Amino acid sequence: MASKHLTRTGIALVFLAGAAGGTTYAARELLRRQAAQARRAIGKPLGEQAPAADRHWRKRYGAPVDLLLLGDSVAAGLGAEKPKHTLGGRLARGIAAGAERSVRLRTAAVVGSESSMLAAQLASLPPTYRPDVAVIVVGGNDVTHRVPVAESVRHLAAAIDDLRARGAEVVVGTCPDLGALRPVPQPLRALGSRASRQLADAQRAAALEHGARVVSLAHVVGPFFITNPDEMFSLDRFHPSAHGYKRTAKAMLPSVLAALGVVEDVPFGHHAPGGGGSG
Repeated sequence: MASKHLTRTGIALVFLAGAAGGTTYAARELLRRQAAQARRAIGKPLGEQAPAADRHWRKRYGAPVDLLLLGDSVAAGLGAEKPKHTLGGRLARGIAAGAERSVRLRTAAVVGSESSMLAAQLASLPPTYRPDVAVIVVGGNDVTHRVPVAESVRHLAAAIDDLRARGAEVVVGTCPDLGALRPVPQPLRALGSRASRQLADAQRAAALEHGARVVSLAHVVGPFFITNPDEMFSLDRFHPSAHGYKRTAKAMLPSVLAALGVVEDVPFGHHAPGGGGSG
């Protein structure tokens, strides 16, 4: 559940870095061969452009909510075949049903983005744009490109501060568990899982400190990808399918509705600043 750069150069580098130190030459060579094997297995059948989902959803409901999506290919919706099946499209329809308001969706997320690119995504917005709620999903490419965790969360925190200064509520979906990627063999997959969970923990702490709500994707939706990969992953067995995005949006929706003041209670894996939330 990360973006296209993992299918090219990043996948080998991060896991080799994680295995550095006491790792033997033979072990490093094994990881290099496994990374090459994973790249061949994954390929790039989906291209690099997600369906364009930006529109005014459920316009007849009136009183629009302005929803912004920032981050990488998951936030952009790569792997979905139709706009309504992207993460943004799913969330827009979920908000409309839960809040009984229309939703104006804007997607600034870009396939292949790392956390350092959030600033450019924000800079691409009109100066007068003020979203009601912004959803950020990012981190997979930071892991695969060996970006230091402290650097990743610094960029995330800066993006949250920018959005809150615009008056937006922010919901962060933490880095998905790369251990769910079946095309990646062991022990490479286990190293990726460990690195992605470390980043997710750091993202959670930083986001809460800066006033954002947090959804721990590895906890609330990760098990579905691990136990039912044929249904949850798209053609490349790497990005979410339409059903995978449905599950991810359903998992994130309680915190988005809570950010809008529609609901108060949120389930396990959701966290609010000041200790609110569950799990």
